[in-house]
Amino acid sequence: MNKPIRGTALALAGLLALTLATAPARAADKVTLLLDWFVNPDHAPIIVAEKKGYFAEVGLEVEIVPPADPSAPPRLVAADQADLAISYQPSLHQQVDEGLPLVRIGTLVETPLNTLVALADGPVRSIADLKGKKVGFSVGGFEDALLGEMLKSVGLSLDDVTLINVNFALSPALLSGQVDAVIGAFRNFELTQLKLEGKEGIAFFPEEHGVPVYDELIYIAKADKAGDPRFLRFMQAVEKATIYLTNHPAESWNLFIEAYPKLDDALNRQAWTDTLPRFAKRPFALDTGRYARFAEFMKAQGLIKTVVPVESYAVVIDAE
Repeated sequence: MNKPIRGTALALAGLLALTLATAPARAADKVTLLLDWFVNPDHAPIIVAEKKGYFAEVGLEVEIVPPADPSAPPRLVAADQADLAISYQPSLHQQVDEGLPLVRIGTLVETPLNTLVALADGPVRSIADLKGKKVGFSVGGFEDALLGEMLKSVGLSLDDVTLINVNFALSPALLSGQVDAVIGAFRNFELTQLKLEGKEGIAFFPEEHGVPVYDELIYIAKADKAGDPRFLRFMQAVEKATIYLTNHPAESWNLFIEAYPKLDDALNRQAWTDTLPRFAKRPFALDTGRYARFAEFMKAQGLIKTVVPVESYAVVIDAE
């Protein structure tokens, strides 16, 4: 009786293999990710995850969308018009204070990038030298608060400087002499821009002058969808990509410029190198103390009305 049973088993195994071979592959789950700005080296883990096939490995098809309006992504996520967005920790505090149902589910860049920049051969050699000087900015509110706290560390205030809105033309305003310093410059971009124009910049870091440390770039989702299993798989792929680009920066750069060849220039090559150590190697991890301290800073600066529990707007997603 063994032979007929064995033959039947083999036939069934063959039929199963044929069925599996001819069955259509399961469609990948789609995720729409809105960026905070046009694609640049700040987004390296996302691009590497796409190019290395890490999203596909976890059954995701990720649509990466640069925004037409950089202020729109969080509101689009809150309105169910997108699944995820890259945003800024300071912005999240303000958006939650406004009542937007958003939560942080992961970290992309775990240190501040924002900084105060002046020309190395200019009149500003220290923060104290800003007294009576002109300071350019792009976004009022938060940048004012950063500058105010930095000035406070040397016994000055915003009343001691003249603020000029330079409409995102930070480096040109500095190079032309329109202003003596700029707040809101990203340390991984503007300093290189100045150098490429033949000028050396000097940077003063907010976190070294009274401002609590914060995460610059984070992943946000709508609060009632934070447990979506797609997001866990998304973050797993991003984590794998971050470790890969940390171990293989040159190979990762080649993947990046293969996807975006127009970014293969001196500015972006240097930005790639300068941003690499700032990516969160543990993007799932959440420092609740850091968020709580920064929320208190935001309230003290009048940027939010109420400090709410961290767990109401920042979560750790896991398999459970």
